[in-house]
Amino acid sequence: MNSPSFFPSRTLGWYVAKMFLIRSFAILAMLVVVLQTLDLLGESGKILSVAGNSDADVWRYAGLRVPQIIETFLPFSVLLGTLLTLVTLNQNSEIVSMKAGGMSAHQILAPLIVASLFVALVSFTFNERIVVRATAALNAWQDVEYAAIPRDSGVRTNVWVTSNGTLINAMTVRGRGQDARLEGIELFGRPQGTLAVMVQADSAVPTATPGRWRLENARRFDVTSGRSTALGTIETDLGVTPDRFTLAKIDPEGLSFGELRSAIAALEAAGRPTQEAETILWHKISGPLSAILMPLLGAVAGFGLARSGQLFVRAVIGMALGFAYFVADNFGLAMGNLGAYPPLLAAWGPFFLFLLIGELVLVRSEE
Repeated sequence: MNSPSFFPSRTLGWYVAKMFLIRSFAILAMLVVVLQTLDLLGESGKILSVAGNSDADVWRYAGLRVPQIIETFLPFSVLLGTLLTLVTLNQNSEIVSMKAGGMSAHQILAPLIVASLFVALVSFTFNERIVVRATAALNAWQDVEYAAIPRDSGVRTNVWVTSNGTLINAMTVRGRGQDARLEGIELFGRPQGTLAVMVQADSAVPTATPGRWRLENARRFDVTSGRSTALGTIETDLGVTPDRFTLAKIDPEGLSFGELRSAIAALEAAGRPTQEAETILWHKISGPLSAILMPLLGAVAGFGLARSGQLFVRAVIGMALGFAYFVADNFGLAMGNLGAYPPLLAAWGPFFLFLLIGELVLVRSEE
């Protein structure tokens, strides 16, 4: 045990990691069964109340909901798996034996941290390949209250865009790119923030020049003088491209990391706010990586004074630290979505804060 290696014993490391993984995934399976059952009790009635739906639709809902439950509660199951593993090792005096052999607290936790990194990689891959697709399908189904999902016609209604102080409203937007057509368009000129001019047109189509549009049957109303003027068919520089009108609202939870990055770039190009999407983008990485924190936060259950006899109390403290992380993480996401925190801080702030807390607790327990 005098070796400087971080893993003094491969056999011992594998023994601890296997114990940790088995307990974590067993707890996850139990949580999924219980939570999915409770969820079905509330949703099955809504699903079956829709004409044409049957038991097959209930099972379809369960198949779409289970990946979301796994994504949400995997870090929590890792925390409970950590606590159960360390409590078992402590009760059997195995941690005392490891320390007597010269192993430090970090060396004892090393197999759990490596196993947690494996769990984080599996979680990220699972989220990218399965969860985002299930979320997109379930959200679309719930939007129509579990009825048949209508085919997207590509028509957008009541679209608002701002450009150089001018508000542009289109009642209907059809087509995409140069084939886009705006119907029932209104322009509100607001130099210095005060409404001065209103222009209405039956329709507008883009010209070959980027940012310029041809307005049909346009009318101008001067707010100051109260005079209305018929303009007919005119060309004007609105300073916006068709994608500003045709870009639909995105569902960040229903997009993979790469797809969401592309959507954010499109939103930025269109002048749309991206704060919420960027927060969720970074949380797609920090969320799965939170599994690495759980061995540190739960370490208080395995270390400390063995003679204190307060193993249950230490386990409760470890669980409280884990719950505190989840609360802080959700709070950070909420602040990021509101724009109160920068996206990077909202997604990564709780992670690094509790990484430091976990290290501090571990060092204090060793002392």
